[in-house]
Amino acid sequence: MNQTEAEFSYRLWRHDGAQGELIPLLQSAQDHFGYIPRRAIKYISGVAKVPESKIYGVITFYSQFRLQPMGKHAIRMCTGTACHVANAGMLLETIEDELGIEVNGTTEDGTFTLFSVACIGCCSLAPVMMVDDDTHGSLTPVTTRRIVRKVRRKTLAGEKKAAAEKPEEDAAASPAKE
Repeated sequence: MNQTEAEFSYRLWRHDGAQGELIPLLQSAQDHFGYIPRRAIKYISGVAKVPESKIYGVITFYSQFRLQPMGKHAIRMCTGTACHVANAGMLLETIEDELGIEVNGTTEDGTFTLFSVACIGCCSLAPVMMVDDDTHGSLTPVTTRRIVRKVRRKTLAGEKKAAAEKPEEDAAASPAKE
């Protein structure tokens, strides 16, 4: 058993593996892995004595659960009544075109996952989207693209900075040659 599996097993042990705790078990799996992988479903099935088919039924019923890894950034486009009337559908298509994915999809580089949500609760700012915890309102196709591109640029800049710093860390950790 590797460290990841051991940590996950401990989380399940804390829940006692009871059938009535299926949702908390699934939440623990998703918290641990970032989504619910097949191996976690098999493991939970064995521990909680719940058929895998029932577990899949619960996962697909509740929108909080994911069977695929999520991107680094979650974009949630509101398609509730106020946003729908304010052309949220067109903005959703704008985001899909910009990222090359459909709703509930993740970009190939793992940067973005796109969601359509029923209501964000900012109807006076319609149309509205959230990027992670940041809310953006009164959107147009131009401002929507601008926001997505800005997040992408910041993400790429952060990755480049991290990559540039990594060799220094590796060199500092290596013993000096004499």
